[in-house]
Amino acid sequence: MDAQQPQQPKRKTTKTGVVVGKKMAKTVTVRVSRQVRHPLYKKIVRKSKTFLAHDEKDACKLGDVVRIVETRPISRRKRWRVLEITGQKAAVIPGQAEPDLEGGAPEGGPDSSPEGNQP
Repeated sequence: MDAQQPQQPKRKTTKTGVVVGKKMAKTVTVRVSRQVRHPLYKKIVRKSKTFLAHDEKDACKLGDVVRIVETRPISRRKRWRVLEITGQKAAVIPGQAEPDLEGGAPEGGPDSSPEGNQP
């Protein structure tokens, strides 16, 4: 009964999120969003949590969609590392200016000349 069974490797947790911060060297802040049903009101509520993840190649940019995997503690708050960059997200990141989607005023409009409405 004391025979040791070979331990199977523990399955590592992976999460997919968006890079929302890149202010540290080889570290990115990843926001992981999920949807849960409220236990009392039964409404679908969107919850999000941020994780610090290790980016060894320093390849992630703001807005990238990345997959992170659980790993050994790298620092006090960093227990995740970037597994892969899966794509880019077109959403606006907090703290950045919103992109101009309309393209400004139409040609020949009142704002078309640099002088404006000067007499």
